[in-house]
Amino acid sequence: MSEAQRSVAEFIRRFSDAYILQDGPFLTPLIAVSSCPPSPALFSVANSLSPNQDWGRFLKPFDAQLGEIVNHHLRAIQFFYSGRYADAYSAFEKSANVFLQEFRNWETAWALQPLYTIAYEIRVLAEKADQELASHGKNPEKLKGAGSFLMKVFGALATKGPKRVGALHVTCQLFKIYFKLGTVHLCRSVIRSIETARIFDFEEFPLRDKVTYMYYTGRLEVYNENFLAADQKLTYALTHCNPKRTSNIRMIVKYLVPVKLSLGILPKESLLERCNLPEYLNAVQALKRGDIRLLRRALSEHEDRFLKSGVYLVIEKLELQVYQRMMKKIYMLQKLKDPAKAHQVKMEVVVKASRWLEMDMDIDEVECIMAILIYKNLMKGYFAHKSKVVVLSKQDPFPKLNGKPVGD
Repeated sequence: MSEAQRSVAEFIRRFSDAYILQDGPFLTPLIAVSSCPPSPALFSVANSLSPNQDWGRFLKPFDAQLGEIVNHHLRAIQFFYSGRYADAYSAFEKSANVFLQEFRNWETAWALQPLYTIAYEIRVLAEKADQELASHGKNPEKLKGAGSFLMKVFGALATKGPKRVGALHVTCQLFKIYFKLGTVHLCRSVIRSIETARIFDFEEFPLRDKVTYMYYTGRLEVYNENFLAADQKLTYALTHCNPKRTSNIRMIVKYLVPVKLSLGILPKESLLERCNLPEYLNAVQALKRGDIRLLRRALSEHEDRFLKSGVYLVIEKLELQVYQRMMKKIYMLQKLKDPAKAHQVKMEVVVKASRWLEMDMDIDEVECIMAILIYKNLMKGYFAHKSKVVVLSKQDPFPKLNGKPVGD
């Protein structure tokens, strides 16, 4: 027997022993095809596999299901390390399907950790496969297939018993696929299952999975402009996130900042600097100063980032708060000059202020903006059309949002 054959035989022995003895921690690293660096056993067999190698005789002692799992898995390793990612995905999915069939029959949850690795690998391999397919002008369809497979995994976990604690982990992998594909609407059915099914108690799930779940559902609430719910979910994710995971903290804060801004809560610049989020600095300053130029500069300079994150419209809608701040500054200046008439703001003064901010607006446009501010309860008052004056309330003319979205 050659050295390569011995290496393959040893890997099969390790895999089968872990499988038969139901040793999840030992089996897990043998499944992680794409891990970097790979486990010593997987690295050894990857270097020993050759295209024409026949390892069928090593599988004869095992039952059909285990033999099929290992056979397809070895093919996946072989294809992956030769750079054939689409073939690696297809082989891995075949192996994973047989494993899932067996998983359904096991009464205990010994295989949860290996199944987590399968869920992760199926997504990562699909992403690599789609990149390969797209580069050759073919239809990138593997990630969509990975989503369908993970739905079957979710179904196997959405049952009574110890396996159900794995449902949230798989849900988070599904979220990553749906966000990658731009099919976030598919998240709804999974969320509904988690949040309404009686078999699930959210507090039973591992903290890591709860943080990831809250992060993605928080992002969904941002897209739907449900800022109070988004604030609650993203704050939960930030509060419970491992403080050593700085990249994860940055990802959470990146979405929490526009949510807080929409609720009238300004973050400290030190937080933005610490999390390396300079794209929000001008937006925060715009809200402090009532300077619409700074907000539009932020939208212009960081348009690609905001669009990619899906928060462009959220930032754009901060204009009303900036106008509110501008009006408040005009009011405060008039109050210093003539307290008795501070609540009467002439439209021409607002026009001059907007032009000073390099915004060419006429009185009609200013009136329109003032009307929206009054309608959205960002400003209390009414118009005196004949005299072209906004008469502000003498009691709290500029209500604070106090954590409520604009217009609530």
